[in-house]
Amino acid sequence: MDLSIILVSYNDRRRLDVCLSSLQEHPPSAGHEVIVVDNASSDGTRDWIAGAFPPIRLIANPENAGFSKANNLGVRESRGEFLLFLNTDTVVPPGALDSLLAKLVSDPSIGAAGPALLRGPRSFQVSFGRSVNFGAQFWQKLVLNPYHKVRLKKGGKDRAVGWLSAACLLCRRTAFEQAQGFDERFFIYFEDIDLCRRLRKAGWKLVHVPAIRVFHEGGATTSPGAAASRFEYRGSQLYYYRKHNSRVSYVLLRAYLRLNFRYLAARGAFQGEAGARLKQRYADLLSRKSGSI
Repeated sequence: MDLSIILVSYNDRRRLDVCLSSLQEHPPSAGHEVIVVDNASSDGTRDWIAGAFPPIRLIANPENAGFSKANNLGVRESRGEFLLFLNTDTVVPPGALDSLLAKLVSDPSIGAAGPALLRGPRSFQVSFGRSVNFGAQFWQKLVLNPYHKVRLKKGGKDRAVGWLSAACLLCRRTAFEQAQGFDERFFIYFEDIDLCRRLRKAGWKLVHVPAIRVFHEGGATTSPGAAASRFEYRGSQLYYYRKHNSRVSYVLLRAYLRLNFRYLAARGAFQGEAGARLKQRYADLLSRKSGSI
């Protein structure tokens, strides 16, 4: 078995259908397996997969264990020399996985590689970066992201990067295991940046390959609650800063998030009973000194 393709699903049957169909229509030429780890979906995903895609291996989690923990479970149950982490809202075109796999096979110093991600024919997402801290994140969003979106339309050469998005991330198993997998304290968000940081620390190279392109709709792992998704993002961001960044960067982030929380509350982002519970979770998160989730 050369390649294990691992997807984590949670109530996203519609887009998962499109993704699995693209894998079925355009499979890699290498020996491979497809594993779906379902995080206790309530939309009939499990029965549907068994009927519509019987060759696919389904791992049924009894609860929503989060993105990191579910992927680690998929890895433990997999057999491939290479691991492809793929979001359920992706569509894989012909030859993309073969080309991505060839990059790692050709250069044993590469621990992980990722393609260009597109929402549409010319709508690129920035799925890579370098350092992540308070100043770097603002610089990335305000300057680098708009710049790279223009550059990606023109193609470009492979580049060594600091992190890659796990929406479509091909990783060498030996590198993944050396980095000890995803940190399961990240429920969702920042787990890929954290993994990439540890891969680089272990001496592996990370490469973004803009010539290989994969469609990525975005939002599958966080559907359907935008406000709840924002909370998970901020919790993971705080934990990442606490784990890796300076005290100054961490304190600046907490101050920014307190202002952002007040802004959201003033805009009426926490409506109804569910909104009130989420507002309290936000307040509790920002009052913690540890910054853990």
